[in-house]
Amino acid sequence: MENQVLETIKKYKLIENGDKLVLGVSGGPDSISMLDVLLKIKQSGKINFDIFVAHINHQIREEANEDEMYVQNYCQKNKIKFYCERIDAKKYANNNKIGLEEAGRNLRYSFFDEVMALNGANKIAIAHNKNDKIETMIMNIFRGTGIAGLKGIEPMRNNKYIRPLIECTREDIEEYCGLNELNPRIDKTNFINDCTRNKVRNIVLPYIKKEFNPNFVETMNRLSEVAVETETYLQNETQKVYNELKLEENQDSIILDAKKFNTKDELMKKRILIYTISKVQGESKNIEKINIEDLIKLIRNNIGNKYLKPNKHIKVSINKGKIFFEGLK
Repeated sequence: MENQVLETIKKYKLIENGDKLVLGVSGGPDSISMLDVLLKIKQSGKINFDIFVAHINHQIREEANEDEMYVQNYCQKNKIKFYCERIDAKKYANNNKIGLEEAGRNLRYSFFDEVMALNGANKIAIAHNKNDKIETMIMNIFRGTGIAGLKGIEPMRNNKYIRPLIECTREDIEEYCGLNELNPRIDKTNFINDCTRNKVRNIVLPYIKKEFNPNFVETMNRLSEVAVETETYLQNETQKVYNELKLEENQDSIILDAKKFNTKDELMKKRILIYTISKVQGESKNIEKINIEDLIKLIRNNIGNKYLKPNKHIKVSINKGKIFFEGLK
């Protein structure tokens, strides 16, 4: 698996000489094998980079303290800087009125950023594997996704988050852990079908592999590759059209040419709106299909001083042949 990970790193340029990596390590099979493989690659001298380990103790499971000790002992044995934070994830979820899974993710990434800043690191390594990628694609399909959702989990995001194990299957990882006697910690909650991902992982995916296609993971991976190529092309075209329509761009607002916008086909109109909203508010979450369709109608009618608020973070208005996108505090 070491060679496979090294090939993935080179293929997607995930790690380069001089990089400083914060590794998110829970102690489970995925993250501990990622740590072990990257340590071996570092020690081999094939790539020169530094490793810092960040572990979050959510204080949810009874075994949480043992998980923490397991990761700490591995780091001490291999002289790796270890950082740990204990956080009450349930309390955080309740205070912020969000689900426990989302709370855990927010806390993890916030802590990773802290460790990153403390050590002058430039990348964060997450141990998502090929199976995680396919599960995400299935979940996106269930929700109703476009081409972007068929990409699944990408090897690198924002030139910051990297996934060295993204081309390794869960079977590869389990075999690696056994051969290298890593004895990873097992999170028993992964086998409780109380959330969508666990249901997809433990029920849907095994059923499809058994009843329809034993190579389903590889089949879906090929679909992901096609989706990445298609979305990359469309994103480049969207950028070109955006530059053609752009009249003004500031930190919290963007102005586009409404007349030129109305000459574009429906697909490009939708993509331009999503792209522009993302630039203003940093993302396009909570923007529904109906919101985009209403905006297209608003701009087509081109009646002055009319506006819509797709969500509480942005206002889109039309006035004198111009489309105004304004971020709201």
